[in-house]
Amino acid sequence: MPWRYCWWVISGGITRHSQPWPDDCPGAGYSGATAAGGAIARHRPSPGRTVRAYIALTKPRVLELLLVTTVPVMILAQNGLPNLWLVLATVIGGSLSAGSAAAFNMYLDRDIDAHMQRTENRPLVTGEVTPRGALVFAWTLAVASTLWLLLTTNPLAAGLSAGAIFFYVVIYTMILKRRTEQNIVWGGIAGCFPVLIGWTAVTGSLSWTPFVLFLLVFLWTPPHYWPLSMKYRGDYAEVDVPMLGATRTGSQVGLQVILYAWATVACSLLLIPVAGMGLVYTVSAVVFGGWFIYESHRLYNRAVRGTEPRPMRVFHASISYLTLLFVAIAVDPLLPF
Repeated sequence: MPWRYCWWVISGGITRHSQPWPDDCPGAGYSGATAAGGAIARHRPSPGRTVRAYIALTKPRVLELLLVTTVPVMILAQNGLPNLWLVLATVIGGSLSAGSAAAFNMYLDRDIDAHMQRTENRPLVTGEVTPRGALVFAWTLAVASTLWLLLTTNPLAAGLSAGAIFFYVVIYTMILKRRTEQNIVWGGIAGCFPVLIGWTAVTGSLSWTPFVLFLLVFLWTPPHYWPLSMKYRGDYAEVDVPMLGATRTGSQVGLQVILYAWATVACSLLLIPVAGMGLVYTVSAVVFGGWFIYESHRLYNRAVRGTEPRPMRVFHASISYLTLLFVAIAVDPLLPF
């Protein structure tokens, strides 16, 4: 398959019937604008609405997770409170980097986004942002984030940031997402980079501790995202994206969620001897990890019994689990026990 995506852009959107799609185009057969999007594209939006649309391209809710996994790691690396300017600079650079990856992702996936309930209101689908505008915006953020981290932190942190963008855009979005049901497993590596960036921003080097944290986020990603794909399995099936939640039965997905949840919690406990974590983190890892595992088993048991598995319970629980665990990582070095 040639390395390109084929887009037929008309009046700020993509229409299904403008002309036939080439057979080798990954998005063949999908439209990229809803009827509502066409209406929006015909009217010049206000400056405020345009700004909000570009901000939406960065997936702001994902940026919250960036803060959760970056700042605590910087505190752990410093074994105390790091320089506040360094923390701010790292968060700004990481946010620009994550925003760039998200904008590239929306640009490349705008054909399928129009057919999914979860993504049908994204700016490229509604026509509030043109594909060209989104692409320029994504490249601008990518260059700005790399230069910013290079000037305010160190070359290693800047290089890891650029690597995260490359992995999410090329490896996950362009190669894995539409080809294999294991897409989120390996594609989720991009979401593990913030812990490395936060650590290297403080220390200028890498050690076993950030790699354990990297593995922790890597193992957490599938049981976090697969329940969401169960919720929207019809959407993924319609656009032929082989997300595990759409290609397997509820019990099969539930079993995989259990296995990864147990592996995640085991990895969180590995951090205790490796990083010399204290009582606060140890108790938090056991208690919150037990809750995460319980919700995973609950999903599987309901699926096996044939009742509504309620996958979003696990999805939201996974977010709370990771947030609380990293809060414990931040608090633990500040206490004497």
